[in-house]
Formats: sequence, C-alpha cells, structure tokens
Amino acid sequence: MTELKNTLQQKKFKVLLIGDICTDIYQYGTVDRISPEAPVPVFKPQHEEERSGMAGNVRENLAKLGCDVVMFSGNVSTKTRLIDIRSKQQIVRIDNDVLTPTVPLHPVMLQQLPSIDAIVISDYNKGLVSYEMIEDLRKSYTGPIFVDTKKTDLQRFEGCYVKINSLERSLAKSLPSNLIVTLGEQGVLYNNIQYPSAVIGVTDVTGAGDTFLAALTWQYLIQNNIEDAIKYAIRASSVTVQHIGVYAPTHEEISCV
Repeated sequence: MTELKNTLQQKKFKVLLIGDICTDIYQYGTVDRISPEAPVPVFKPQHEEERSGMAGNVRENLAKLGCDVVMFSGNVSTKTRLIDIRSKQQIVRIDNDVLTPTVPLHPVMLQQLPSIDAIVISDYNKGLVSYEMIEDLRKSYTGPIFVDTKKTDLQRFEGCYVKINSLERSLAKSLPSNLIVTLGEQGVLYNNIQYPSAVIGVTDVTGAGDTFLAALTWQYLIQNNIEDAIKYAIRASSVTVQHIGVYAPTHEEISCV
C-alpha cells in the first residue's frame, strides 16, 4: 500500500478524452403488483439520482485514478433507468439520444497534444467521432491512443489499442492488431491470451466498460505494459459491477481485489 501511495503522489498524467456523453438518471422505487391493463409491473418511484454516463463516466473514472482530463465531447443524451429497490434489478431503460454532426477538434486542443500523455476515445457512434478523426490523431500524435468504439471497420484504427466487447467483436468487419475483447464473466481476450475475470458477485454491469477503459489507460501509463494494464482494468471493473449504476473505484478499492 505504501508503494501505491508513493506512485500516486509522483504520477499525474494528462489525458485527452474524446467522446459522446450522456446523463444517467436512476429512478429507484418499488413494485408491488402487476398492472391490470397489461402484464407489466406497476412502478412506484421513491427517489432519483443523476450521474454522468458514457464518456462522462470515463472522465469520472480517469479523474478518480488521478488523471488530469482534458475533454472534447458532444451529443448529450439522457438514459433513464427504473430500478426496483428490493431486488436492485433494472426494470426498464428509456433512452433519449441526440445525434449531431461530427465536428473537428478545436485548434486549442490540437495545440495541447505535445503535453498529453495519452488519448482516450469513448465512441458510442452517436456522430461526434469519425473514422477520419481517429486516423488523423494517430498520424499526428506519437503517444498511446485507447479506443472504445461501436464502429465495425476496426482495422482503420491500427496503431491504437482498441477495446470492444464480444458482441461488437462478432459484428466487426475488420480487426486491428492490438484488439482487446472483454468477455464479461469469462474475462478478457488479448493477443490470443484469455485473462480471467475476478470472482465476484455481480450487481449491475452498467459502466463496467468505462471503468475498464480508464483503468487500462492509467495502468499502461504507469508501467508501459499492456498485459499488466489489462489485469488491473479487470480488477477495477470487478469493483464497479458490485454497485448499482455507474461507479468510479479508487486505487485502494482496486488493490483489495
């Protein structure tokens, strides 16, 4: 633990985060009966919480790990989740997506690239991030780039660390060399090696991918080793899934896994 604290005091990484953001609204309530109008639960709301989602959640996770985050974002959406207090189960999610055209990075941000330790792209394919944007960044920036994307022509991101899940892997039309595939309870696949997941009780997987991306980036900057970064990111996301909704774990929580 002492070694961890010394490392945290010495390291303060600057990360450029690009991506789509949303507001996550959690309405907690109870379900006591089924509607007489249709076979659906009758939800009685009791209280509500609001948190940052998508790239906003990646920002929260990076900041919790001690990164100085410079953010370029757009396409503010809202996701409302109804959650039963007793079972802690999500009943329904209501999405209100706002799509806007891709816009170029602001010149001020491009001028900051020499001082950036890493670029993180959280691309939910809502319009802000284009193939060309990522390709241009890869050409002009020499540091590590981590991409979490729902796009399918992934070979165009060669030279980046590309993180997707198993469903996104099945839909991909092409693949890059540095592909990291999260497999849920089965762990993570990278370079034909499967890294096991931590054995924990899962409450809610919301935001686990965002935590994984942030922890992967931070640990890679610490050790410059992608395998160790993957192991650390697995432990970090295993903390997140034990909470309802998005959650940014601390170094101390991750070290206990």
